[in-house]
Amino acid sequence: MNTNEAKEYLARREIPQLFESLLNGLMCSKPEDPIEYLESCLQKVKELGGCDKVKWDTFVSQEKKTLPPLNGGQSRRSFLRNESDTDLSETAELIEEYEVFDPTRPRPKIILVIGGPGSGKGTQSLKIAERYGFQYISVGELLRKKIHSTSSNRKWSLIAKIITTGELAPQETTITEIKQKLMQMPDEVGIVIDGFPRDVAQALSFEDQICTPDLVVFLACANQRLKERLLKRAEQQGRPDDNLKATQRRLMNFKQNAAPLVKYFQEKGLIMTFDADRDEDEVFYDISMAVDSKLFPNKEAAAGSSDLDPSMMLDTGEIIDTGSDYEDQGDEQLNVFGEDTMGGFTEDLKKCKIIFMIGGPGSGKGTQCGKLVEKYGFTHLSTGELLRNELSSESERSKLIRGIMERGERVPSGVILELLKEAMVASLSNTKGFLIDGYPREVKQGEEFGRRIGDPHLVICMDCSADTMTNRLLQRSRSSPQTDDNTTTIAKRLETYYRASIPVVAYYETKTQLHKINAEGTPEEVFLQLCTAIDSIF
Repeated sequence: MNTNEAKEYLARREIPQLFESLLNGLMCSKPEDPIEYLESCLQKVKELGGCDKVKWDTFVSQEKKTLPPLNGGQSRRSFLRNESDTDLSETAELIEEYEVFDPTRPRPKIILVIGGPGSGKGTQSLKIAERYGFQYISVGELLRKKIHSTSSNRKWSLIAKIITTGELAPQETTITEIKQKLMQMPDEVGIVIDGFPRDVAQALSFEDQICTPDLVVFLACANQRLKERLLKRAEQQGRPDDNLKATQRRLMNFKQNAAPLVKYFQEKGLIMTFDADRDEDEVFYDISMAVDSKLFPNKEAAAGSSDLDPSMMLDTGEIIDTGSDYEDQGDEQLNVFGEDTMGGFTEDLKKCKIIFMIGGPGSGKGTQCGKLVEKYGFTHLSTGELLRNELSSESERSKLIRGIMERGERVPSGVILELLKEAMVASLSNTKGFLIDGYPREVKQGEEFGRRIGDPHLVICMDCSADTMTNRLLQRSRSSPQTDDNTTTIAKRLETYYRASIPVVAYYETKTQLHKINAEGTPEEVFLQLCTAIDSIF
């Protein structure tokens, strides 16, 4: 068991609260035989029903109950303090109780931004603060300024050495600085805190002494990219904690602490994860959509939910990652650097045949996919169907998707990729390959799929004229009461398809096996062409 696991165990079992109560009892009673006294106290704990029933004054005699609790009744605080933080003046300061936020006013929304050193926390935090009119706190900068202004103070000189070697600053020192800074912001609607917490113990302490955050943004970035960014920043800014030795130590600390920290916030439904190994504007676009959905869900919707067709809401714009990489994964599968979020499944997926089926509405994709599944034992995946299934669930992700759609915005591409990955992994044990219908919708989707999963073995384009597709759709509309296609709506759908598909087809023509199938013929004629194309990859 590592240090963080031990701290988390003690906190969850309310052991710190028990110790505080016992200490208060000893200080007030001053028994001649402290061992016998403690034994009697522990027996009382059993009679009460466990540690969670113990309060700070459980063992304080009635006449002395006017005394304040040893640390204000905050159960985990003193016990989880870093051992190096033993300065008596700070301990006295911590014992003094105060409310961080005015209880008579609405509490500001709190967003915590976490990630590895060099993941872009500062940049994204500032962008969030600017977009929403929030205040910004950089915990690292807060500590550096304190060190600079109190360089002659022995305690802060020691903390400066700790930070310079890449270690974490003492926990309660950091919490105290954050609390004091927050108290200087009494009228803010929201606050973005960059670079905190760094481990589960800090998260617990933050919740105990300040509040539960409204949202935690986690920036996942490849280890190599983090190193490159830190070395570049060291050259440009000359920060003392960006030296090579400290950088290696900070990365090691991050890797050790991030997985349990992300899992902790994920269990509380507070965290959203983003692929930070991309352009900063792309990352911020994703974050802003998530913040809108999570913190401001009551904005007037741009379209009624009953008017929304998931298959028409797929994003053909920027690629994003919404943070479901950690859904239902164990620690051994959770890669905090974002390099392989599917654990050991990536190599298994690459061994499977992957076929993309591109075609406009009315080109016959659905009919042909059913026939191909029957012949070859493929798993047919439709992005529209996956999206509809997700919306019918009660997951956190479904709430995010619904919020986006109800505002009339397109479902982010990262959401679709996550749904595809999960569906593919679920079918790995009983399939001969994947037939993915209607994907990708634009080149960046294909690039991201190739990077995260692998390039397709075959791309099939169902080549069909607009007149033929229009006639088929109108005929289907007349025979199906559920379909309300008319010439105008069909024309819009075809225009959307052609605009998106032309660059996709051009991209795969130069990259992989692309077969254009003449989809004008009978279903039987088209199927024979498809079989010839698929047989070529076996």
